[in-house]
Amino acid sequence: MAENQCDALVFFGATGDLAYKKIFPSLQAMIKRGTLNVPIIGVAKSGWNLEQLRERARSSLEHHGGIDAAAFARLNELLHYIDGGYEEPETFRQLKAALGGASRPAHYLAIPPVLFATVVENLAASGCAPAGARVIVEKPFGSDLASARALNRILLRNFTEERIYRIDHYLGKSPVHNMLYYRFSNSLHEAVWNRDYIASIQLTLAEDFGIQGRGAFYDSAGVIRDVIQNHLFQVLSNLAMEPPARTDSESVRDEKVKVLKSVRALGPADLVRGQFRGYREESGVAPDSKVETFAALRLQIDSWRWEGVPVYLRAGKCLPVTCTEVVARLRKPPSVLYPTSHQNYLRFRIGPVTEIGVGLNVMDPNETGVGQMTELLASRHPGANERDAYERVLEAWRIVEPVLGAVTPVYSYEPGSWGPAEAAAITPPGGWVDPVVSGESR
Repeated sequence: MAENQCDALVFFGATGDLAYKKIFPSLQAMIKRGTLNVPIIGVAKSGWNLEQLRERARSSLEHHGGIDAAAFARLNELLHYIDGGYEEPETFRQLKAALGGASRPAHYLAIPPVLFATVVENLAASGCAPAGARVIVEKPFGSDLASARALNRILLRNFTEERIYRIDHYLGKSPVHNMLYYRFSNSLHEAVWNRDYIASIQLTLAEDFGIQGRGAFYDSAGVIRDVIQNHLFQVLSNLAMEPPARTDSESVRDEKVKVLKSVRALGPADLVRGQFRGYREESGVAPDSKVETFAALRLQIDSWRWEGVPVYLRAGKCLPVTCTEVVARLRKPPSVLYPTSHQNYLRFRIGPVTEIGVGLNVMDPNETGVGQMTELLASRHPGANERDAYERVLEAWRIVEPVLGAVTPVYSYEPGSWGPAEAAAITPPGGWVDPVVSGESR
């Protein structure tokens, strides 16, 4: 076994929704690929036994990707279960016994963030966090800058920085990785990827559905905390970062941090918030809720590459389509010959399919000289074997901290629209490019 390879995988929240939808399918896929062959220990407080957890795993796979007979059989062999509360010392005594001689366990906290600190401190106190142990926490990392800093102090008190993994599952998506590959492996693209050629950048994360029964969670978060401060800011840092010295995670992280440090903190004039009509009638939502389900932001990156290039972000629930897309408009060429030429653009679609589009001017059919925009398109669909998908966290909170809460009003918008009319106050030059579904014309 390699020196740094984990020798046990512990996942807290083994009976929860995240484990059901994501973790069990991922475990089976890793076993099938041959990348996971260590004890897998689930921990939760549900009054279950191991056989019930195995049935939960079976149901998970039946509903999320299907069962591979050989891989599932091996998963059952590797799987262990501890039923107990996260605040109870006995739970961690049982975990210590289950780990046996494991010296490099990986502890994945698939639990509500409010429990992170409790579990981390109990892991350390019980001896379940030896020198080679890792801890994995997923977003949301805190609920604001102060809580993120407090959680970080607790983590660093019990684990060294190199043993802490703060992850965002969104960054595991292949199309997000593809953005970096496309940027730094194509000299044609990199030559124009700067303030000399780019006029503006816009990012859209649209969902055509609502909160899907997660009213209590969503009403404590809102779209800024749920997807903008983490998902979209990470996409932005991929777009705006300088080439890393190497492709290892630390080198990439350092360049992302530089981007986020260069982003000015938001002010009220840089944000418009909205709430879809009917949100307050959802279960778990306060009848007078001021939580946003839509937000449009205007950002400025104070760096040599991006000075003067405005960046626009928008995200929301109950919008016309489900899609994540980036559009960079290029500056217009001199208008001496063809004054009505349109702006060229580069378009990255991250989901639901991967697309890279380049908008170019061509002569119109009637040869009037007005011209028309056409798009060169490269697209791909996920392959059958494709993987599902700290400083930068604090910097991301620093940017949105000034506008969290009720600093700005929340405007109502109709489900199926592109947000409230007031969002026109934050519109990229030339307007938003609304993502279109397959079969529609752009």
